[in-house]
Amino acid sequence: MNRKGCPDEYPITLVLNGFEIAVFQLTKHDLEDWAYGYLFSEGFIQEAGDVDEIVINEDMGNINVVLGNGFNEEELFTKKKHYTAGCGRGVTFFSITDVKNFEKIYSGQSHKLSYLLKKRSEFAQNSPFYLETGGMHGACIIDETGMVTVREDIGRHNAVDKIIGHALRKGLQPERLVLLTTGRVSYEMLSKAAKFGFPVIGSHTAATKQAIQLAKYLNIEVVGYLRGKMAALYTSNGRVENDLKEEPAVIMH
Repeated sequence: MNRKGCPDEYPITLVLNGFEIAVFQLTKHDLEDWAYGYLFSEGFIQEAGDVDEIVINEDMGNINVVLGNGFNEEELFTKKKHYTAGCGRGVTFFSITDVKNFEKIYSGQSHKLSYLLKKRSEFAQNSPFYLETGGMHGACIIDETGMVTVREDIGRHNAVDKIIGHALRKGLQPERLVLLTTGRVSYEMLSKAAKFGFPVIGSHTAATKQAIQLAKYLNIEVVGYLRGKMAALYTSNGRVENDLKEEPAVIMH
């Protein structure tokens, strides 16, 4: 496949009410979605309306956010930073123990593996920056009508924050959505899905042991290796049906 360019990454400083949170390596697309998604995933906001103002200055490499209710800077100083694994280095303030205290996920929705594989293919076809460079991660949501919405970034966790930010700003109901990602589902990726309330998360690649343990505890369905006619169902909450007749899914509990 011919590539026309290389993936981009830039250092972007997130400033919250005048306080510098951290510097992130990001791709300069959908930065407003990323800011909303990251702030929600890390517990700085509970809804989109908590943000009074957001100013993005790409030339200066910063995103300035103003919260009407402020936030507890002293509490932030006491939290330990956890640097995320993989490309596009990020930071989370939630430990595995913290994530176990998230609300468990309840949803009556169910999907067939063949449907998720079909949507994974649509996801790939609607990832323009990956098709352009071959070096980008993506995340997408599938709504109850089957519509696929994609966000991309150099970092897999950034892409997930971007799609969460999009869903948050649109007021979408998490129990009606499926989250798909190109990246490995590690504990911090699982924590983002859990914080927003996705009942199902699927990946093109694997999930870590720690993520699977958290998913079982929080009632989240995790499907890995969504490729062609195969998949690995890591959990058994009854939300994903194995209907692959020609080439059965690999079931891993």
